[in-house]
Amino acid sequence: MIKYLLHKPIATSMAILAIIIVSIVSLCDIPISLMPDIDIPRITVQVEMPGASVNEIEKRAIAPIRQQLSQLEGLTSIQSDSKMDIGTICLQFVPGSNIDVAFVNVNEKIDMAMGSMPKEMKRPKVIKATSMDIPAFYLDISVKQESTLSNTNHKFSQLSDFTRDIIVRRFEQLPSTALIDVSGLATTEILCTPDLNTLQSLGLTESDLQKALADNNVQLEALSVKDGAYHYHIHFDSQLTTLEDIKKIIINHQGRIIPLGELCHIEEIPASPKNIIRHNGRNCITLAIIKQSDARMADLKNEVSNLIENLQKEYPTISFNLTRDQTELLSFSMNNLKYNLLAAIIMTCLVLIFFLRNWRVGILVAFSIPLSLLVTILSFKLTHITMNIISLSGLILGVGMIVDNSIVVIDNIIQKREEGLSLVEAIAIGTKEVFPSLLSSVLTTCSIFIPLIFIGGIAGTLFFDQSMGVTMALFASLLVSVTVIPIYFFWLHKKLGEKITKDTHSFNKLLKIHDRIESWVLRHSGYCMLAFLICIPGILITYLIIDKQMLPDIEYSDGMMHIDWNDNISVEESDRRTACLIAKYKNVITASTEMTGTQDFLLSHTKDISSSESLTYLCCKNTSDYSKLKDSLMTSLQEEYPEATISFSPSGNLFNMIFSTDEPELQINLQTPLGTHPSFDESQAFIDSLRYHFPDVTFPSVVTEDNIQLVVNSEQIMAYGVTYEQLKNHITSLLGKNNVLQINHGSVSVPIIIGLNRKNRKDILESSIKNADGTDIPLNYLLKERKIRDYKHIYGNTNGDYYPIIVHATDSQIKEILDYISVKQKNMNNLVISTSGSYYSSREAMKHLIFILVISLLLLFFILAAQFESLITPLIILLEIPIDMFFVMAILFITGQTINMMSMIGFIVMGGIVINDSILKIDTINRYIKNGVSLIRALLLAGRNRLMPILMTSLTTIFSMLPFMTKGSIGADMQFSLSLVIIIGMIVGTLVSIFFVPLAYYLIHKNKLSR
Repeated sequence: MIKYLLHKPIATSMAILAIIIVSIVSLCDIPISLMPDIDIPRITVQVEMPGASVNEIEKRAIAPIRQQLSQLEGLTSIQSDSKMDIGTICLQFVPGSNIDVAFVNVNEKIDMAMGSMPKEMKRPKVIKATSMDIPAFYLDISVKQESTLSNTNHKFSQLSDFTRDIIVRRFEQLPSTALIDVSGLATTEILCTPDLNTLQSLGLTESDLQKALADNNVQLEALSVKDGAYHYHIHFDSQLTTLEDIKKIIINHQGRIIPLGELCHIEEIPASPKNIIRHNGRNCITLAIIKQSDARMADLKNEVSNLIENLQKEYPTISFNLTRDQTELLSFSMNNLKYNLLAAIIMTCLVLIFFLRNWRVGILVAFSIPLSLLVTILSFKLTHITMNIISLSGLILGVGMIVDNSIVVIDNIIQKREEGLSLVEAIAIGTKEVFPSLLSSVLTTCSIFIPLIFIGGIAGTLFFDQSMGVTMALFASLLVSVTVIPIYFFWLHKKLGEKITKDTHSFNKLLKIHDRIESWVLRHSGYCMLAFLICIPGILITYLIIDKQMLPDIEYSDGMMHIDWNDNISVEESDRRTACLIAKYKNVITASTEMTGTQDFLLSHTKDISSSESLTYLCCKNTSDYSKLKDSLMTSLQEEYPEATISFSPSGNLFNMIFSTDEPELQINLQTPLGTHPSFDESQAFIDSLRYHFPDVTFPSVVTEDNIQLVVNSEQIMAYGVTYEQLKNHITSLLGKNNVLQINHGSVSVPIIIGLNRKNRKDILESSIKNADGTDIPLNYLLKERKIRDYKHIYGNTNGDYYPIIVHATDSQIKEILDYISVKQKNMNNLVISTSGSYYSSREAMKHLIFILVISLLLLFFILAAQFESLITPLIILLEIPIDMFFVMAILFITGQTINMMSMIGFIVMGGIVINDSILKIDTINRYIKNGVSLIRALLLAGRNRLMPILMTSLTTIFSMLPFMTKGSIGADMQFSLSLVIIIGMIVGTLVSIFFVPLAYYLIHKNKLSR
């Protein structure tokens, strides 16, 4: 076939050109995303009970729902968090579960539990967590000239109406937009303040006012009548829509017609804010822009940018600021990887030209890189794989290996020419001779990636793209090396009529060094084998002492700051404290969005917070500034508010959503034997014991909050003739919380409230209530005030509720803590202690990856055994893997690196790459022996003849990985550990392939061949 193609250069070139054009078209059309498309089997249930304490939320709502949901099929974990006013339940399902079916099942279970829920509680919200929930952008909208600390002023109210009615609709009309999720809008309410003296003189009560409002807010269905050939619709509407409608409501009392406006002072006032949002200190409204599932990020970015540009021209007094731009993260990560890919190609080409000393051959081999990559991208398009940081990492891994096949083919062709064959025969025979070993090399490398697909869970789904990327790249390179390379090699050299030889003059010294070292190795075989035997226990020892974690450390230049003030403060006070704290570091912060109070977002892309918490997005110029800022903020907060707690997490992106990088190293859960949370004193006593035994580790104090409880004196209310319902309604009215009904005002629903809007508890207790006889009874006769202390959060799982202790420590410290807990548990009867965290999950992942490594090595053995028709030769080749692994793990330990998922995948990949040189060398040794050459001579000749291709293939792989030894983005940080392992493994593996593998071959075969 090769000979046939050699005489069809034009036909072959046209076919190659057609493939290139189709591949370029595919490259322009292929979807680009940060991560592969993946379903995240998570569901969140949100419960709202305004005014309920943490214990009420847990006992009356969260616990019954959690018990129902724990029976769901495919559920892997259930975690709940109850706090004042709200509670959440997070459900995690088996990877691969149908999230839509799970969503239906969750709703059915909630419906079953609703019968036992409090009547005043709204139905819980059920939210699916999907990759599409992550907003592509957050848009902060503010008034440019506004500087007041209040977000209820007139300008901001106008901005809220404008945003709701104009801006949101403009963005929703964009083709690539799926949803605009809004938070921070200022709202209003209509307050009806009764004239108590007038009501008393007329003998009216607040109940009469409520009835009048309800009776006048009626909308009847339309009636139809016929009049001959005509058809008419008659519509009755007494629905309340404006403030004047409410004032004109008529109350018929004892035959007297009285307008409501004469009995109450009616006004539309700003509602008490339940949240405040600021952008760089200015009050703002935040829009979370969520893209359509099939839309391209680049298209959405262009549409949003153009719209913002137009809006800024149309409304110059309004500021539009994009934050948390996912396209910037995507672009930075992708561009970083693309530049590294280009650098890898350039460095690979330089290595080829340096070794081959023939620019024609160097350019020819370099041409195989983009051609193979284009074929691979075409394969991506056909198999519906997107361009993301995982699939691109597969291409990166393939760059260094793509040229290996071409190098081997050209080197063998040149050898055949040196033996005196014609150019056509040298190309045909040289290509055919190495094809089996090339195919074996590709299969062994690909076989390493096949088990990665079966890692399981989300990680396995993710690395499917990487495995497919490498596999496609290697098979594309194999196809190019045995078709395109021989054809163009022939075309480049047929007119020259020269005998092609390698320029080996510059390698004479290198060959002498090689011969000297190989001779020394053969003479001191005992020492070398002893070193090999030491490596085996060395792997185990190093693995036990090195730190392990799920993922490598990733540096960010932005992130989210969460502050819990651990104090009963209002939204306004929480906002003031946060704004003052951020203002100290405004020179370092390039952009910030501060959120306090309960947010209005529909989806679960933002952490739920209460009035005494704040959530702030912080962005700095670089990772160094952000790291220093975090330290400064923690120090300042500790000095000013020592009772407050602060934590930092990455800003929401798909990577963090998938891998849940905020999992603590260790979480200690405290429970009573009955499955309930322990008392404060028991929890604090246990924490104090941990602090005493481990002074170098920080253990947080028990988080509590003080609440005011009004206790009804049952005897007093009976004596004064006041009912519980009267008392409740009166207090609600005093607080301005007596929401009678809602009216539609444009696109907004405005509540009508009857009350006095008193906020001071002293005024409330000093007020009075009328009993059935019309006597004023002071409330302080009926109520007693007391302060109670309670947990701020109550957490729960399938075993009941518990109190968690979050621990951040090193592996060695965690081991000591676990040993202490194990001993202490035996002597404790009042507490049941369980532990969880990334300390366990990372080890589970490591065990799984070690199993995958063993499977990969078995696959390698099977393929090599089939190729060499021997059970001994594969063992000789695989002997180098323990040596490589020991040196890699030792260097990782010395340099302070960790064992993580990416480095373990690096070990697996390394195993398939490093043995390629050994396969090539042993195949050459076998050919020499088959031709009658002695064992020692065959070892020396194979070593000399294969030294150049081994060095070239190894160095091209090493140099292709060097650009990825930098950090600065998610893609680069993720690839660093993998690249480091492969580079170290290739350096060590090259030396082992050149010197140790021939020694092992010699020791095993010397007696057999001598006979």
